[in-house]
Amino acid sequence: MIHPTPPGTRDILPEEMRELRALEAALRAAFEQHGYGEVATPTIEYADVLRRGDERYANAAYRFFDERGELLAMRSDMTIPIARLVATRMQDSEPPFRLSYIARAYRAVNPQRGQMREFTQAGVELIGAPAPEGTAEVIQVLSAALDAAGLTRAVVGLGDADLYSQLLAELGVEGEARNRILDRLATHDLVGLELAVDEVDGLDGASRATLLALPGMRGGLEVLNQARELGGTAVERASQRLRATYDSLAARGVADRVRIDLGLLRDLGYYTGAILEVYDPALGHILGGGGRYDTLLGRYGRDLPAAGFALYLERLHLAQAEEERISEENA
Repeated sequence: MIHPTPPGTRDILPEEMRELRALEAALRAAFEQHGYGEVATPTIEYADVLRRGDERYANAAYRFFDERGELLAMRSDMTIPIARLVATRMQDSEPPFRLSYIARAYRAVNPQRGQMREFTQAGVELIGAPAPEGTAEVIQVLSAALDAAGLTRAVVGLGDADLYSQLLAELGVEGEARNRILDRLATHDLVGLELAVDEVDGLDGASRATLLALPGMRGGLEVLNQARELGGTAVERASQRLRATYDSLAARGVADRVRIDLGLLRDLGYYTGAILEVYDPALGHILGGGGRYDTLLGRYGRDLPAAGFALYLERLHLAQAEEERISEENA
């Protein structure tokens, strides 16, 4: 008789568990080497606390009532719980705070699309350090973590979370039309994006061309020059922010790993400024992501700039195995 696990979950047997624990140890060492102390938060939080951080985050959480009728939710990432922790438990300490974690998270997703309901995240949060230096430090730690995992070919995509919201405001695109375009950008649905742009009333040809051209721009600093040629205040501001971050990365010696990607838009609503996605040529899935969230701490009563990243441990493990296979074939 077969007793299945729920879709989007899985069992882990001893050999794989040993490999995962070794990967965790390598990541912890990389975080500690850069001065990031490990923290832990409850798996469950009050649903209202999570909703204060981000409405979309709260909607992705599994929710249930406790014995007193209080609505609880299982965390679906670690950034919001850590923001709550810093705002409430570290009030008497002076920033910046360098915090790391390796923890389980849970999301109410559609497992038929290959998404996991239960997964492990490993990451850091740098709270109290503004851009661009704070962003550059986070990416430097991310690069060290990828090296520790043996993923020397992994690439970090760097975009700007404010680019499209500011551009759409500049172009006068509002309401449902705005939301449709942002949703298509977040899911990298370029065909759907074109349809959504075509449905906007009163959009001139130059504005339409800008909205469709920007998501395909990725590469080195030349991308920023190409974007500026499209014109507009929003594009100019985003280009300046990205250039400042890139210059800080170059000073730290990690710019070679970064690719500017103007098509990036994270699906969580608390990001501001620089955003990140991590991918490896050996694996089709995104390995992780992150970015700046300079307004999130203020929602919990302590206004501090912040940035961080989270890597999916199981996907890192798959990428490790694929890199090893490729190395053996080329040997």
